[in-house]
Amino acid sequence: MNRYAEGSCQIDMGHTRVLCLASCSEDLPEWRKSQGLGWVTAEYAMIPRATHTRSNRESVKGKVSGRTQEISRLIGRALRSVVDYQKLGPRTIALDCEVLQADGGTRCAAITGAYVALHLACNNLMEKGQIKEFPLKDQVAAVSVGILKQRVLLDLAYEEDSKAEVDMNVVMIGNGHFVEIQGTAESNPFSMGQSQQLLQTASTGIEELLAAQKKILS
Repeated sequence: MNRYAEGSCQIDMGHTRVLCLASCSEDLPEWRKSQGLGWVTAEYAMIPRATHTRSNRESVKGKVSGRTQEISRLIGRALRSVVDYQKLGPRTIALDCEVLQADGGTRCAAITGAYVALHLACNNLMEKGQIKEFPLKDQVAAVSVGILKQRVLLDLAYEEDSKAEVDMNVVMIGNGHFVEIQGTAESNPFSMGQSQQLLQTASTGIEELLAAQKKILS
């Protein structure tokens, strides 16, 4: 996918398309040095014409938006949930997630694709003999769910997401445990029963994504 990155993946979910690149370096954050432990971080961005109208790059604006920072942190948290830092050793793997085309669910697509890029980067380190044990403990993937006109929908497109009564992003690892659940009612509050239905639908969708990851990486 990318000849220079240690791991790369392009993920398409509907019309949403995200390029995920993994870069390995021996650099570590200052607070992480002298611990013998690795680190995984992520950055998220959208190209200027990823949506219906062109937006200037945030680097040109001179300020990264709060939304971009929040999504970058979410991707980093999701990936770190499955990393054994000791096995990774004193190095950083940085994941760059570039949204090429957006039609809803970009953060979920970025997490799901970034895991594949991260896995490939770890394979690369193993093949080069830079690490002795594989440092990923499990898989991780994410999907959006929502309620529109009292119907639970999986992987909402932008048109659905913009009108949804409830919008939720769910991040889950391979053993069925959740990393993060972001749920918001846009109009009327949702019930416990509805939240359980949303989580069940998300879990089913994520299981399909985990199976797809496993198939690609095999």
